[in-house]
Amino acid sequence: MKKLLTLSTALSAALIPGVAAAAPKISAQSIIVNPAPSNLVVRVYVDRDTSGQQTPDYQVGDPIKITTVVNQDAYVYLFNLDGTGKVTQILPNKFASGGNFLKANTSKTFPAAGDNFTFTVDEPAGLNKVLAVASKTQLNLSQITEFQASQNGGQLAAGKVEGQQQLAQALSIVVNPLPQNSWVTDTALFNVAPAQAVTTGSLFVGSSVAGSIVYLNGRQVGAANTTYTNLQPGTYQLRVATPGYSDFVSNISVRSGALVNVNVEPTAVAAPAPVQPVRPARATLTLRSSVTGAVVYLDGRQVGTIQNGGLNITTTLGSHEVVVIAPGYRTFSNVYNVTQSGTITINPTR
Repeated sequence: MKKLLTLSTALSAALIPGVAAAAPKISAQSIIVNPAPSNLVVRVYVDRDTSGQQTPDYQVGDPIKITTVVNQDAYVYLFNLDGTGKVTQILPNKFASGGNFLKANTSKTFPAAGDNFTFTVDEPAGLNKVLAVASKTQLNLSQITEFQASQNGGQLAAGKVEGQQQLAQALSIVVNPLPQNSWVTDTALFNVAPAQAVTTGSLFVGSSVAGSIVYLNGRQVGAANTTYTNLQPGTYQLRVATPGYSDFVSNISVRSGALVNVNVEPTAVAAPAPVQPVRPARATLTLRSSVTGAVVYLDGRQVGTIQNGGLNITTTLGSHEVVVIAPGYRTFSNVYNVTQSGTITINPTR
C-alpha cells in the first residue's frame, strides 16, 4: 500500500542494540510503520477525504475535522506535521474530554460533534501529514511533545522535535520497549493552500429608525442595520430612505479588505403648512330697473328679482351674461366684462 524505507543501520543499532527484532520503518508518507504483523488496525482521515487515500485541499482559516478508528481497544495518539516540519500533538489534548482511549470498532473525531470550539487550518501553506499511532498500552510522549502556554493557549502540545525524520526516530524510541505486534500507525495527508488575497470591501449601514432602505448607486440593496460584503473597491452614492424622514445621501469609498461604517440619524420631514384656498377677486353689481318683479339671471342662474328699483349681485371678476325677464317686456340680455364694482341700468322695452 505504502512504500516503506527501513531506518538506517546506525539508527537501528543505536535504538535497540543487541536486539535482533526488526526496527520500525519510515517512509515519505507513513512516517513510521511497525514491521511486525499485527491484528491491531488504526485508520485516520480528514473530513474532506474520508477514504484517507487522497490529499484534499484546505485554505488557511478553513475548519477541519480529524477522525481516527481502531478495530481493538487501544490508546490513540494523533500528531500533525506541517510543511515546515513543525510537530503538533492533536490527541490527547486539553480541549476535549474523554481522553485518548478508544474501544474496539469506535471512532473519535476532533473536534467532536457538540464541542464548543473549532479546529482551523493555519499557516504555513504546504503538505501536512496527520499521523495516528494506536497502542494496546499507554505511551510516554514526554520526550516528543509538551504543553506550552504559547501553543494554542496551552491546549495542544507542541513538538520537541521537528521534521519527519526526527519524529520517526523519537517515536521509534518510545515504541521500542513494547511487544512488536502491540502498536500500529496510519497517516492522512492534506494540503494547505495560501489564504486568498482579499479584493473586495464591506459596508455597514446603520439607522436609528426602523424601516430604512439602503440604495447604492441608485439600486436598492436591502435594509439598514446590515453589513454588505463583496463590494468592489470604488466610490458609491449611498442613499438611505426612511418613510416620514428626509433621505440621507452621501458618497462613500470602499477599499479592499476594509469595512466602512455609516450610521444614519434620519431627520423627520416637517409637516407642510396648510394650503389656504385662493379666493377669486369679486365685485358687486347694482342693477337698476323701473320694472318691479323682473327676474334677473346671471350666467344662466336666477339670482333674484328687481325690487324697489334695483338688485345687488355679488360675482367674480370677468365676463358675465346678464338676462332680465319681465312679463309684457322683451327679454333683456347682455354680456358685461366686470373689472370692479359698479351699477348697470336696465330698461326693458315692450
